[in-house]
Amino acid sequence: MTRTYLPGILAMAAIVVASNILVQFLILDGLLTWGAFTYPCAFIVTDIMNRVYGVQAARRVVFAGFVTGILCSLIGSQIMLEFGPAVPLRVAIASGTAFLIAQLTDVALFDRLRGGRWWRAPLVSTLVGSALDTALFFTIAFSASVTVFGANADAAISWAWEPVPFLLTGPEAPLWVTLGFADWLVKLALALLALVPFRLIVARLTAPAQHA
Repeated sequence: MTRTYLPGILAMAAIVVASNILVQFLILDGLLTWGAFTYPCAFIVTDIMNRVYGVQAARRVVFAGFVTGILCSLIGSQIMLEFGPAVPLRVAIASGTAFLIAQLTDVALFDRLRGGRWWRAPLVSTLVGSALDTALFFTIAFSASVTVFGANADAAISWAWEPVPFLLTGPEAPLWVTLGFADWLVKLALALLALVPFRLIVARLTAPAQHA
């Protein structure tokens, strides 16, 4: 890890820690948590590192975030609330799996598209990575069709199987489906908004090299 990569590593670690804390706070009648608005920033950090320093730097930042996430899950699994651990087993495994696969997919896709228009690589890689992250996390963490974790692990997240109106207004579906779709909508919106800070930060970081 070189000193050059340290800001990206620290930014990723801060986002992961903040998201793990803010996910405990519900908003919009429980449809979302505040963590849904901080977590997508991880894709911005990865893409900036990829654009400015290359694929290897982006992967180092991803692995730093992955390790930070594991540490957060280990700590959260030891914090007992009245309904069980703050981070149930399935949620911990889903979080790490989704983060690593989605972020590495983002890195690879960004690198493949880096030669096109400036916005194409960050937009497409973030949209694909975000969709993959949402699908993997909510399926592994909450789907009743995933039964490999055992009865105790399933019981800890069984509240997510409750049938509710989709997005609180549509036909009934398991609660986790609504939560996953709402989460994906936030990621979609932030992927578009993130193009602005991505452009500004990349321009600032690359300006000295252009004038050298």
